[in-house]
This record gives sequence, C-alpha cells and structure tokens, in this order.
Amino acid sequence: MTRRDHNIPYPVPIWDHWSPAAAGFDPLKMVAAKQWLEAQAKPTKTPYRIVIVRGGKIVVEWEYITSRGAMLELKSAAKSVFATILGMAILDGKIGSVNDRVVDYYPEMMDVPKGCGPKPGRYAFEKDRAITFRHLISNTSGYMKPGEEPGQVFHYQTYGMNILTHAIAKTYGLYDSNDPDHSPGLNALIDDWLKKPLRAHWDHYVGNFDLHPDARTHIFGNYQGMKATALDMARLGWLWCMKGIWKRKRLIPIAWLEEATHTAPDILANCPEDQWRYGYGFWTNDHGKLWPHLPRDSFAASGAGKQHIWVCPRLELIVVQSPGIYEDQADNDTGLLRL
Repeated sequence: MTRRDHNIPYPVPIWDHWSPAAAGFDPLKMVAAKQWLEAQAKPTKTPYRIVIVRGGKIVVEWEYITSRGAMLELKSAAKSVFATILGMAILDGKIGSVNDRVVDYYPEMMDVPKGCGPKPGRYAFEKDRAITFRHLISNTSGYMKPGEEPGQVFHYQTYGMNILTHAIAKTYGLYDSNDPDHSPGLNALIDDWLKKPLRAHWDHYVGNFDLHPDARTHIFGNYQGMKATALDMARLGWLWCMKGIWKRKRLIPIAWLEEATHTAPDILANCPEDQWRYGYGFWTNDHGKLWPHLPRDSFAASGAGKQHIWVCPRLELIVVQSPGIYEDQADNDTGLLRL
C-alpha cells in the first residue's frame, strides 16, 4: 500500500469501512482467523473486542461477550499516551529536554523518607536525584528501588511513571501534591492535546494500590488512568501510525515519535538483548526481540487486562485488542500472523 497523505481518511467523526479484500487481505484467511479466535475464546467464555484498521478505514470489528461501547481501563497502555504528552510538552518548551533532571521540575519526588514509601526498603534515595525524564519514560529510572542506579536496569514500574505525569502536569499548574484531589493532573493535557483534535470520547480515573497509612501516595501515587472503547484506542493507534499527523496537522513531533518507538538508549547500553524491546512508553520491535515474525517498524501500547494497540506504519495497519485472548503482548506474534 502506497501512502498518499492527501487521500488518507480520518475518523471525523466516524470511521469509514472497507472490505478485507479491498484492504489487501485474503478474505478466506480473514474468515479463518475469526474462526480460530472464536475457537480459542468460546470454551472458556473469554470476552474479546478486535478492531483492525488499514489505510485509515475499519476492515473488521469483532466482539464477543462485551459491548462496542464499553469503556475499559487501558492500564499501562496509557504509558504510551504519557510518552506522547511528554514529547508535546518538550515541543511546547515547558520541559527543556528528555535529558532534564526530573527533580528540577518536581522536587517533591525526593520527599519520601524511609518508612513512607510503598513498602519496606522502598523510598527516595540520593541516587534518585539523577533521574531524567528519559529514565522515567523508558522504565529505567530505578526510582525508590535500592541498588538500581538511574539508566542501568529496565524495571517496569508504576510509581516512576506517576512521578513523570506529576512532573509534566506541575509545569502547567495542573498538579499540587498538597491537594491532589483537586488537581486536574495530566488528564487535562491529554484531553486538550489529544482527545479534542481526535474527537475521541475516552474517560479517566485515578488509581492507587492499597498501601500502608504512612505511604506518601500524594507524591508518588495517583496513577492517571484512562478508560476507552476499542474504537477510541484505534484513534490513538492511527495517530501514531500516521507519524503524529491528524488531518494534515502535526500533533506530535516526528523525531520524538520515531525515538519513542525504538528501543531506548539506556536499555541498549545496559540491559541484556532479550530486553531490547521497550522504548519511551511503547513496546518496540526494531530489534525483532518482541515479535520475531512481524515487521521491525511495528510497536505497541500494552496494558494489563489484555489491552493492546499494535501499530505498523509501513503497512498502514493497526490492530486493537480490548480485551483479547492474550495477556502478554508477545503472544500476538502468533495471533497477528493469522491475518
């Protein structure tokens, strides 16, 4: 499929549709793929929603034991949205660089003494002053983790991502750790910068783990979660697939999105090769470590609850699973091959 930007459709306000054959799929293989999916799901009554978009049009929309309009929590798939907002905040000049120290924007991150972290042995260490925005968005910060120096270890975590969202929001006057319940947080930027131009309908929630009474969740808690339909997840996927352009308007810097969807430098430099599959909030395949049989330019937003947005710019193809039959997005290497 050859891209002609002036002919690319966008879902404003609704998606166009076309047949699998017109989209370049073998119709018989598509039927077989749906039959295989049903065979996996029905014995255990596993709900699924699958949306496939190619060239800006919906090819298929499959549902089982769930509704089209259900707003489901994206969980960690929202981290890809946080990465998007970080790039936009840098472009906006509120954050100087992805290499800036976060403590210079959100000094509160260090106000977590021993006994006030999420669990024994977890609190803000002096080493955490060196954490940059790059470390947080690539899950290599080691925040509140003893023995993990910034940039040295890939360790997926929520608290570091909370520090990231609060730091960005604070630069816009949207987060006050002394009054978190009345702080709009990063969700306000997500809606202004993405929801409105994409004409999406997602919602938000604030989540916290059940921690001990002395835990300073007002500093490192309050996860800025998102809830969305599969079709609104597809809007995000299509924005990323189009390299940050929406209806001829650039929303995300292309250089940032390219960097974010390739394996992060600190992971390449300091982590074993089997971990070369994470960028800035996105799961990546540029080294073929995540989906060996799928295109190297593909990447994904992925979260618990079987939430995945798989994107392949070269094929102008996105596949949304919300939920699906796979918890680990690496398993989609098998499922996507059936298409």
